[in-house]
Amino acid sequence: MNQTPEQIARDKIDKQLAVCGWVVQDHKKINLQANSGVAVREYRTDVGPADYVLFVDGKPVGVIEAKRKEEGDMLSTHEDQAEGYAGAKLKYLNNEKLPFMYISTGTVTTVQQSG
Repeated sequence: MNQTPEQIARDKIDKQLAVCGWVVQDHKKINLQANSGVAVREYRTDVGPADYVLFVDGKPVGVIEAKRKEEGDMLSTHEDQAEGYAGAKLKYLNNEKLPFMYISTGTVTTVQQSG
């Protein structure tokens, strides 16, 4: 199968989330009660779809911005993009700014509290 570098990163992130106990779901079939931790792919926000929005006990707590492997040495250059998703309004929810943001290639991951 010929995948884009971005899809390869997302596949790795999906597997890592599942190993850690998260249920990974597509934005078209969301069930926030499926597990204590639910990661929703391509969740819609007022600034565009976030690669992943993380929910704990049904409440949004963070975002993951997925990047291709080649971006591993430059993840900090994408902090503004991740910060934008963390501060965005999530579709169907009246949320505050999300406290955690991650940027990941599936091999390298950075984590920050959004400010």
